[in-house]
Amino acid sequence: MAGSDKRKQSLYFPEQMLREIKEEASRQDRSLSWIVQKAWKTARRSVMDFPSVNDIPDTPLTPVPAPTPTTGDGNDNS
Repeated sequence: MAGSDKRKQSLYFPEQMLREIKEEASRQDRSLSWIVQKAWKTARRSVMDFPSVNDIPDTPLTPVPAPTPTTGDGNDNS
């Protein structure tokens, strides 16, 4: 492929995920790189909808009140 930009990059996958990628690459007689590239192209729009870790909500989070302690005798009358 003339003009394609190929760069070596190390990616780390959980063991089970890597095994599944390898199995799919073998099934399709494709390289791991090809499988990951196609998966990214397929999932890209969904991934871009994920919120950024830097996104700050417009309103502060409302704290959830702590549960009221009970007496432990089966009656919730404190």
